[in-house]
Amino acid sequence: MAMTGKPAVSLAAMPGRRRATIEMAQRFEREGFAGIYGPSLGDGLALAEAVALNTREMFFGTTIANIYTRHPYDFASTAAFIHEVSGGRFRFGIGVSHGPAHQRLSVTPGKPLADVRRFVDDLKTGAKQAGELPPIILATLRQKMVALAGEIAQGAVWANAARSHMPASLAHLPASARSDPKFFIANMVPTCIDADRAAAAAVNRRTLIGYVKLPNYQNYWIEAGFADEMLAIRRAIAAGEDARLPELMSDRWLSQVTLFGSPREVRDGIEAWYAAGVNTLIVVPSSTRGNQMVALQELIDLYH
Repeated sequence: MAMTGKPAVSLAAMPGRRRATIEMAQRFEREGFAGIYGPSLGDGLALAEAVALNTREMFFGTTIANIYTRHPYDFASTAAFIHEVSGGRFRFGIGVSHGPAHQRLSVTPGKPLADVRRFVDDLKTGAKQAGELPPIILATLRQKMVALAGEIAQGAVWANAARSHMPASLAHLPASARSDPKFFIANMVPTCIDADRAAAAAVNRRTLIGYVKLPNYQNYWIEAGFADEMLAIRRAIAAGEDARLPELMSDRWLSQVTLFGSPREVRDGIEAWYAAGVNTLIVVPSSTRGNQMVALQELIDLYH
């Protein structure tokens, strides 16, 4: 199998490790990884600005900036700034986030499709004073948001998508977008590298335990062909049996939604994701042996 190159990496700048995170981004650039993408956790936009000023060539971005946290004009100013100072290397991923985040922020969202469309329109209005915007990437999951990304954005990014379902999801993009190498097609995939497959799988199950409780993710995974697992999970939640959720997250499901196992198995899985149609795979590393920094080092070691 011909290697497609190293994937991109998900980084979050956590308290006490922010300088170390920027230094890690610089190291990933030296190591030739495809990019650095930050989730909303730890302020992905602040990290993007730091990466812009501390790297030279690598692409980077937000995988999701929650559209409800700031006014679109304010977002436009920051996005245009990062776009300009980075020389066009920034990708602005935006999305509606999910229920627990809305509750934490006391946000009452509207309809996701209408809210995203309005946000992008307002972002462009704000750019009239802020300056040129970076490519806008929609955080997506199911077919209507995928289609909207093809209509109003320059890319789509999934989180925890099922590899077996990716070709069906991409069918909702225009053919022109699917064939355009500049149209950003990405997925964030939880990854744990350990020859002890069971231990690595257990880490990924813990990573996804919160996601399997979310109705929007359950609906996506049902659409993707995992109705048995998701309906069993819904029954367990309704019965107050959350402790059973890990055993209901089947190996069949986990092997399509995450990467885990030996270095060879993980490298082969990365290649399989590219074969499924993504052009930017964003690895979200965890470790059986330590924290995020340990997991990031294991990812670097994967290619040595």
